[in-house]
Amino acid sequence: MTSAIGTLNEKPLHAALKEWYAQPGDQFEVSVDGFVADIVRGDLLIEIQTRHLVALKRKLHRLVEDHPLRLVYPIAAEKWIVRLGEDDAIIGRRRSPRRGAVEHIFAELVSFPGLLCHPNFTLEVLLIREEEFRHREEAGPDGRRRNWRRKGWATRERRLLEVVSRHVLAGTADALAFLPAALPSPFTTNDLSAVSGQPLWLSQKMAYCLREMGALTVVGKRGRSTLFVRSEA
Repeated sequence: MTSAIGTLNEKPLHAALKEWYAQPGDQFEVSVDGFVADIVRGDLLIEIQTRHLVALKRKLHRLVEDHPLRLVYPIAAEKWIVRLGEDDAIIGRRRSPRRGAVEHIFAELVSFPGLLCHPNFTLEVLLIREEEFRHREEAGPDGRRRNWRRKGWATRERRLLEVVSRHVLAGTADALAFLPAALPSPFTTNDLSAVSGQPLWLSQKMAYCLREMGALTVVGKRGRSTLFVRSEA
C-alpha cells in the first residue's frame, strides 16, 4: 500500500481534489480486488471521478459488493475559461455563463441509478469553482478540427480554484429530497421542470433515476407524458 499522495499521470483537477479530500492516515493508490482505489480510509474506499461516471460502472459494482465505498464527483458551480496561445501563454480568461448545480448529478447517475440504493455506497457531490484551460487544436488532413463547436478550441485540463460546498447522497430518501414540495401528484417531467426551474432534459433524467431506484411509480399517461407518483414505503 502507498501512504503518500500519488499524482503521477493525474490530471490537475483530480490530483487537487484528492489532496483536498485527504486526511491523516489515508492511503493512496491502493490495489483492491484487482482495481486501484484513489483513497483508502480504514475500511472505506474513496473514488474521485472528474469525468463521466459511466467509465467507473464495472469498478464500482465490483468493489461495492465487499467494501464500503464513497464516490466523489465535482460539478462546476462557477467555471473560468482560459485560452492558451503559442508557448502556452494566456491570451484570454472569461467566466462561463453556465452554472452547475447539485441536481446535475442525475445526468451522470443514469449510468447506474440503482447503485445509490446499495447499503455500501454513498455519493458525495462537490460544488466547485474551476478553471478550464483550452488550446487551439491543429486541423486534420481534411482541414477540419474535432472541436468544431468550439471553433477548434479543445480542453487541455481543469484546475481547482475552490470547493464551495459538499452534498452527500446515501440512499433513496436523499435522492427524493430533490423533488420540490410543491410538485403535484401525480406529475409529469414537464411538471417537474416547471416547478423546479430545471431544464426538461434534466427533469427527465431525474425521473428515470428515481424510477429505477424504486422511489417513483408510473401510474399512467397524460397525453404522451408519463405520470409519476412517489412510491409507497
